[in-house]
Amino acid sequence: MRILVTGGAGYIGSHVVRSLLESGHEPVVYDNLSTGHVEAIGQVELVQGDLRDFDTLLATVRRFRFDGAVHLAASSLVADSVRDPSAYFHNNVVSGLLLFDALVRGDVPWVVLSSTAAVYGNPETVPIPESHSVAPTNSYGESKRMLERMLHWYDQAYGLRSISLRYFNAAGAHPSGEIGEDHDPETHLIPIVLQVAMGLRPCVHVYGHDYPTPDGTPIRDYVHVCDLARAHVLAIQKLDAGGTSAVYNLGSQRGYSVLEVINVAREVTARDISVRMAPRRPGDPDVLIAKADEAETQLGWTPDHDLRDMVSSAWNWHLEHPHGYRS
Repeated sequence: MRILVTGGAGYIGSHVVRSLLESGHEPVVYDNLSTGHVEAIGQVELVQGDLRDFDTLLATVRRFRFDGAVHLAASSLVADSVRDPSAYFHNNVVSGLLLFDALVRGDVPWVVLSSTAAVYGNPETVPIPESHSVAPTNSYGESKRMLERMLHWYDQAYGLRSISLRYFNAAGAHPSGEIGEDHDPETHLIPIVLQVAMGLRPCVHVYGHDYPTPDGTPIRDYVHVCDLARAHVLAIQKLDAGGTSAVYNLGSQRGYSVLEVINVAREVTARDISVRMAPRRPGDPDVLIAKADEAETQLGWTPDHDLRDMVSSAWNWHLEHPHGYRS
């Protein structure tokens, strides 16, 4: 199948593109390269454009006659979304609206949406099921929730079916070592820890050590980026077979504290990693762990990689790319 992949030059997007290729599909990437990297997609066809350029977007959809789409393009820094919600609603919600309109006008029957666990806000129960109430605490999570709701109504009115995948914490890199995580600025824990191991940062700041957890640091659910990518392929298969619209959590269903992650990184790298304790960040929940039974039951998806795999594959990528794709 020929699949439109918006944001396909980004971290998760490039792994989805690789997984589509390995599954025999034909991805076409649509990306403005504001945060993505052309090096991450190799020889895959790239249309460089912004989703808010509706003429170019619609012309692309009509030119390639896509069988379906995967929508990953978005701004995703939580702190930035709090400081500048307008930018997030324009880049995430307006862009998504225009994409969905283009898909409908181009007779594309379905789309897989990159969503997020941030739609849940502060959880009332852990692990978190899809039926949990949604109450985002930042405009990033709100923007993804709005896209999910828009897709519900587009299915009702226009027949645009969708599967929304609510990621927990993506980590790791492709086993080939060719693609990995390269953000500027970097805000994710594992690459920051590995940059300290490489001497590119002086220390890891641990924000809060008085949480009601075994070691006092927050606990999060990490899932390998290749497992996430495989879930997109399974979602595509379900939709192509006529599956109805749905929402699924993607997580390992196991939590790791910040200090546990750092200790695993010390073991994998065999290097010292300096830690500096800092005050809590406002709004950080104690524990976030996915309940992902629905993805297993309905998609046949379970993660294949554990935390050591994530850290090891990321370490291999960073050793070969100490300054990201610029290396």
